[in-house]
Order: sequence, then structure tokens, then C-alpha cells
Amino acid sequence: MLRLLGILVTVVAAIAAAIVTWPQFFRLERTYPIAQIVSLRGIVVCVFAAVLLVALLLCASRRMRAFAGAIVVIALVAGGANAGILFLRGTGPGSLPEQTESSIRVMTWNTAGDATDAHLIAQTAIAMQADVVALPETTIETGEAVAIAMREMGSPMWAHHENYGERDGYPDWAANSTTLLISPALGDYAVVDSTADGTTNTSSVPSVVAMPVDGSGPTIVAVHAVAPRQTHMADWRGDLQWIADQCPGGDVIMAGDFNATVDNMDRLGVGPGALGACRDAATASGTGALGTWSTAWPRLLGTPIDHIMATDAWRVTGSVVLDSLDTSGSDHRPLVVQLEPAAAG
Repeated sequence: MLRLLGILVTVVAAIAAAIVTWPQFFRLERTYPIAQIVSLRGIVVCVFAAVLLVALLLCASRRMRAFAGAIVVIALVAGGANAGILFLRGTGPGSLPEQTESSIRVMTWNTAGDATDAHLIAQTAIAMQADVVALPETTIETGEAVAIAMREMGSPMWAHHENYGERDGYPDWAANSTTLLISPALGDYAVVDSTADGTTNTSSVPSVVAMPVDGSGPTIVAVHAVAPRQTHMADWRGDLQWIADQCPGGDVIMAGDFNATVDNMDRLGVGPGALGACRDAATASGTGALGTWSTAWPRLLGTPIDHIMATDAWRVTGSVVLDSLDTSGSDHRPLVVQLEPAAAG
């Protein structure tokens, strides 16, 4: 009886390990709670390591040796697979090359509203020589303060925004706003309505779609998808589909808080794209496994839910996840990526 129970537990453990390691195979990558678990691969590796240690200790017992040995194999294979996935996506530290005449730098930072000082945001953008800055959870008032500060430091910006106002009954909630800063060197931009399947924006918190007025240059999308809480899973899935629809191809750059990892995006890509036709810049440049949330955790234990993505009109030449600002107030880390026009390569 005990042997039968051990076999049953081993089979269940193997299936569970397979699901949390590669939920895409089971089409569970956007299903609660698997979507949340797979977003924390660093922690999953630590859990499998702990299970491995316990199972090795149990191997000392003759009665438990067969069962414990099977668990050792499962934990070793699953833990190694998860660690390998993290390694392939890039564990950093990352770097940015010297800028060229044709390169642009894109920065995204969920500032958690008033938790992050506008002058600090401006200083960071200046230090990173950012040409585009996506700021989820940032009001236009703060965005304009950032733009003014950047202008005074010699790098002017145009501020664009989307605001949901009193939506969801939170009139002063900073998440009701998303701000997008674009350098005048990239030309004039205007915010436009974007439609997909009868919707015009992300569901609960806003995104910003800006297009060049003269048609020359990339469409730039500042993204903010709703968090995948149990009660908002349908909205979250809809947001990811809407975001994917904003990148059908051509010349598009998306940046912001996607509240999703590349695992969650599986089957929403077109061709080599991770989301629509857009590819994940951090993964392409060796920092894709570094957590941008939460600043309370080391980067390898956090979750990479903030992204900068671009179509094949752009070539990624470098990226960095900044952890030097973990005490600035926001629970997100800034991500900065350098892009070069593919034609220049």
C-alpha cells in the first residue's frame, strides 16, 4: 500500500514539476495560479533545490530510498531545466554600447506614482541618455515635471499621456495614468486611439499609443497591462492580446509594465515575435531573466514583467536593469535598452 502511494506521489510530483517548468506545453501559461508561478522561475529553482536537499537526506532511510531517489531525479531535472531557461534568457549584468547617430535608447520605469521623485526620474533618464521614456503609473503633472527638469538639463522631451480619471472609483490613483516622453529629435508625435476587437485600450490601467505626425519613425506604445490577480485574469489575458495587436509588424517599439513574462506571452507572438511581431529586447541582449519587480527581492529572484520590445525594424545592441535605485520608492526597477535601425546593421 505504501509503495503504491509512493508511486502515485512520484507521478503527481513529476507532472507538477513539468507544468511549472514548461506550462506552455499544457497551454496553462495564462491560467491561475500557473501563470504566477512560472513568472518566478528564480524562486522555482530555489524550491526545487530545497526539495532536492530534503530528498537526498531521506535517501539515508532504507525504507524511503526508492521514493526519495525518484524525487531527487525529478527535483534535479526540473530545477536544472528552470535554471537553464534563466541562463538562456540572460542573467546579466548587461551593458549599453556607445550611442551612434542612428541609435536610440528607450527607458521604462513604473514609478508607483508619487513614490518616485520627478527630479530623480529626470536624472536617471538623462544619465541613461534616453530618447524615449515610458512611465506607467505616472500622472501627466509628474511627467511634465520630468520633461521640464530634463529640458533644464539639456535634453528636452515632449510629454504625452493617457488618463482613466476616476475609473474603478480611484480618482487619485496614479495607476489611472500612463505618461510617455519622446525626444523632439525623433520628430512630432500624437497620441491616437488604437482599436482591437472592439476595445480601444488596455482594460483597467491605460496604455499610450503615439504615432509620428509625418508618418516617419516608429509607432511607440507605452504599455500598462492589469496585474494578473485571480479576479482579473480575463482582463489580463485581454490586455495581452490587445498589446499584441498593437505590434502587427512594420516599425513599432513598445515599452512599459506588461505584468507578464515572456512565458505568459506564448502563442501571442507572430513569427519570431514574443508579442505580436515584437521581440523582447532584454532577452535578445542577455538580461531577460533579471527581475524588474519587486525591488524587495534580488534581481534573479524577481520577475521580469517590465519589457521593451521592438519589431525587426530594430536591432538590439544592449540593455541594463538598474538595481541602484531600489530604495527610490518604486517597487519596479528601470529597464533601459539601446536600439539600432536594422538597416544600419
